[in-house]
Amino acid sequence: MTTHAPLQGLRVLDLTRLLPGPVATLRLAELGADVLKIEEPGAGDGARSMMQSAADRAAGKPSAFYRLVNRGKRETRLDLKTETGCTVLRALVKESHVLVESFRPGVMAGLGLDYASLAKVNSQLVYCAITGYGAHGPFAHRPGHDINYLAYAGVLDQMAAADGKPVIPNVQIADILGGASTAVAQILAALWKVSRGGDGAFLDISMTHAIRACNIVAQASLDNAQNEPTALAHLRAGQGLLNGGAPCYNVYRTADERWLALGALELKFWERLCRALGREDWTTRHWSLGQATGGPDAAALTRELAERFATQPLSAWLELLEPLECCVSPVLSAEEARRHMLFAENGAE
Repeated sequence: MTTHAPLQGLRVLDLTRLLPGPVATLRLAELGADVLKIEEPGAGDGARSMMQSAADRAAGKPSAFYRLVNRGKRETRLDLKTETGCTVLRALVKESHVLVESFRPGVMAGLGLDYASLAKVNSQLVYCAITGYGAHGPFAHRPGHDINYLAYAGVLDQMAAADGKPVIPNVQIADILGGASTAVAQILAALWKVSRGGDGAFLDISMTHAIRACNIVAQASLDNAQNEPTALAHLRAGQGLLNGGAPCYNVYRTADERWLALGALELKFWERLCRALGREDWTTRHWSLGQATGGPDAAALTRELAERFATQPLSAWLELLEPLECCVSPVLSAEEARRHMLFAENGAE
């Protein structure tokens, strides 16, 4: 992801499991940090066996999932339930800059390894705890996973099909955006403070609170609804500017049963598209010119566009529209994306 290593020399202890924490420390490792992943003896991180292929199981290799999110890290085993394991960890903390953990609140305190205890060993330690609902509050000790955090945050409700049923994403949004990305940003901010002579910090990362803060468009609709009650309608699937209520920002099925993504939010892109389709008359039917999102004209135009795109295969539309820069793209499968020149050129996975 990067050709330089600005975090070279930064020492990170990774006590996390599964996805959010390992991705956070992976991003730090990709930026040059020396990450030591610490697992308990025995089975270790549950990601080792999650989605493990039969071939990997037979070869005694951890799953591709585990390998993907832990690449570029050193690994060791410590039993933190023993005094020896705790002693070793404290010694590592003394020489490290960052510690990231994802245990339930109270677990590290019970081991005598919470931030207050470890700060006595290293006052400049940046200690990051990633949890589902935060270190404090009524849900602090509740279990959960990505789907639960999205549900509580009002985000899953915003990813709904036309019939209102929430769509379960195969991208773990709360884990990655609410957990990993938020953790990385907070860690780097805390390190900046330390670099200017400040003490370390305890970072309380609640994936649910963080992902709710990312639900910007829905929150804007709620704010607008204080003076304009009809704005609440934009929260429903197919009614808002960015959730299917605008013809210019939608997905359309092609003749070969593929899908085309259209994101012509700006009028200039919409005009280019309409002219390419030979429908100059459509150029004035755009949200920026007063077309009501989710309204009768928007719905009618969406149907007209759907009928038009259904006349040609995806490849034909891409050949016509991609060179015109009107924000049109194919909906690629994961395998197609892996092989696409956009990613092949820079060696991205």
